[in-house]
Amino acid sequence: MPVHCLKLKIGAVIMLLRNLDLKAGLCNGTRLIVRALQNNYIDGQVLTGVSVGKRVFVPRVQLTQSDSNLPFTLKRRQFPVRLAYSMTINKSQGQTFDKVVCELLLCCFHGFKVV
Repeated sequence: MPVHCLKLKIGAVIMLLRNLDLKAGLCNGTRLIVRALQNNYIDGQVLTGVSVGKRVFVPRVQLTQSDSNLPFTLKRRQFPVRLAYSMTINKSQGQTFDKVVCELLLCCFHGFKVV
């Protein structure tokens, strides 16, 4: 689910949260850099995947949520992105990075470190 309040600026690194166009490489987890912001789309440049360097447009998508307890369906239009200066271990699996920062001071369990 996209974040409730999204604050972006030109040069921000974002990650797609939905598959938009698989043939063009716009799939869940693709990272982009914001080049321009408009009301209904984000102009971005792909940083990862098969379309590295390609300029793309990310539109707002309609999300629907129905609750069986309500007599109506909720609809909203959001950008399917979030800031991506960092990512979870699961999202990073299978990717190649030039530089990686591992914070080893804090961990979940005593004696548990994974790199």
